[in-house]
Amino acid sequence: MNKLFSILLVLPFLVNAQTAFDKGEAFFKKEQFSKAKLLFQEYLSENPTSDKTREYLGDIEGYAKNWDEALEYYEPLVEQRPNNANYHFKVGGVLGMKALENKLAAITIIDDIKFHFEKAAELDPNHIDARWALVEFYMQLPGIFGGSERKAEKYAAQLQKISAVDGYLAKGYIAEYNDREEDAERYYKQAIKVGGSPHTYEKLSDLYEKQNRGEDALATTSESLQKHKRNRLNYQIGKIVAQYKLNAEKGIAALLAYIENYTIRDGVPKDWAYYRLAQIYKNIGNKQKALQWIDKALASRPDFDEAQDEKEEILSL
Repeated sequence: MNKLFSILLVLPFLVNAQTAFDKGEAFFKKEQFSKAKLLFQEYLSENPTSDKTREYLGDIEGYAKNWDEALEYYEPLVEQRPNNANYHFKVGGVLGMKALENKLAAITIIDDIKFHFEKAAELDPNHIDARWALVEFYMQLPGIFGGSERKAEKYAAQLQKISAVDGYLAKGYIAEYNDREEDAERYYKQAIKVGGSPHTYEKLSDLYEKQNRGEDALATTSESLQKHKRNRLNYQIGKIVAQYKLNAEKGIAALLAYIENYTIRDGVPKDWAYYRLAQIYKNIGNKQKALQWIDKALASRPDFDEAQDEKEEILSL
């Protein structure tokens, strides 16, 4: 009887604690990180051995770019679970972000970044993100500190065995980084052929924009839209048309479709679509329509600097 009574006393606490984690996880998945953080902190205080809670809190600090705080959660996980590839990858990623923001500090943590990424790749032979991180790490790191195209190519080759599309994208990245643009184009086209995801089309289109090949960028993005039906691609088409003064009718139609079907998940705020419409109308000499759309952009966001500059150009027509 006493044992049953003790269980009944403890049960409400256990239910509440589990509920705090479940609610925190639900908020996290909805990207409501401030609410999730409070619940996870509450749960962790009562369940200090919960690795998943600690990882979630590290992720939340990472999203907020609070790198030191993220490390306070991730590093104990690596110490307790030294054979967990993902924990090593997350520590390496946070250290890498610290290095990007502080070039002087980078010198002191380069070896740690390399260690954690390479450990993640060693522990998990199929860890795609760790190998991508190593490709970028060795390409961007100056040679004097250990940067090496040969090592980047080694991990690109490993990616090729795990995922052909990632392998081609990685090889394209290496080629583009070294201004071998013909090779990069060839690899990105192969990535489209074997994978055909929106990202593969985006990489090829971005390369064409970099080369000022507007027509090719427009054709690539249009093909991606036809295949994937993603609204964000309507904005990309409008942007390319505006920047390269291409098919105005096509650009206007795409931007109007973007505005009509817009959701926050599309990523680019509608005021940018208004801005691109103003650019297109300016390009074809329709000052009235251009002013209409640029004023709409500024009404949406009065401190829109690019739109303010664009309005001055329109008024000078």
